[in-house]
Amino acid sequence: MSFVFATGKLWFRVPETMRFEVNGKLPRRVHSKDVILNLIGDVGVEGARYKAAEFCGCTVRDMDIPGRMTMSNMAIEMGGKAGIVEADRTTEKYLRERKPDFKLDGKWKSDKDAVFSETKEYDVSDLPPQVACPHNVDNVKSVEEVEGTKIDQVFVGSCTNGRFEDIEIVAKIMNGEKVAKGVRLLIIPASHTEYMKTLRAGYVEQFMESGAIVESPCCGPCMGGSFGLLGKGEVGLSTSNRNFKGRQGSPDAFVYLSSPATAAASALYGEIKDPRKV
Repeated sequence: MSFVFATGKLWFRVPETMRFEVNGKLPRRVHSKDVILNLIGDVGVEGARYKAAEFCGCTVRDMDIPGRMTMSNMAIEMGGKAGIVEADRTTEKYLRERKPDFKLDGKWKSDKDAVFSETKEYDVSDLPPQVACPHNVDNVKSVEEVEGTKIDQVFVGSCTNGRFEDIEIVAKIMNGEKVAKGVRLLIIPASHTEYMKTLRAGYVEQFMESGAIVESPCCGPCMGGSFGLLGKGEVGLSTSNRNFKGRQGSPDAFVYLSSPATAAASALYGEIKDPRKV
């Protein structure tokens, strides 16, 4: 600290890069959230400690920007300092929609001779939907292993899965069907922009008629300081990034993490449900 006062500078160690090569076409109703949960379940919550996690391979290249954002968002849950996806034409298109004169200059990729601390390879062609069970993000199981677990609340939102594309997955799976009796379904877009997209698509009305609660853009129950908090003994299924004890309310509650598809299917049945069966 005295060094900071004397020089006005901070020292940070440049992180090594851990490379995750993900290949294969994702099965029906398996999404980027399932992929990142699978990776975290494999390497653990400290598997990429103080490293940059670089996600690559044909599976990642085929993802849209929201899917890549979900992957990068959760790099910290494996201990990472950053989550990186190589910029490509998908990136350029996304940025041009926001800044028309943007041009990808080809610099934003790893050098051909780049050295990685470790390279992990995955084939996700047969990956089932994944669920992180209480009370750690790396306590990951396939949806079949936890299917039938009764739930009190489903939360769709947060910086991890609160974009319009995530909410649209939920809307299409629910397709106007009613939320299961005794279950609270909270839909919380991550920003004003994502909320307005959801509103204009007609999904807010659809969710309200299905018995869901649609809230203004915010973190919601994710950080345990707002509405939708879980009570003692309650079980919640969330598309957010953390399920630590007490994270979303009572320390005696239980939080499971899943993709928006699994969350949608579960909201219809009142229990954790494999979305491939809906």
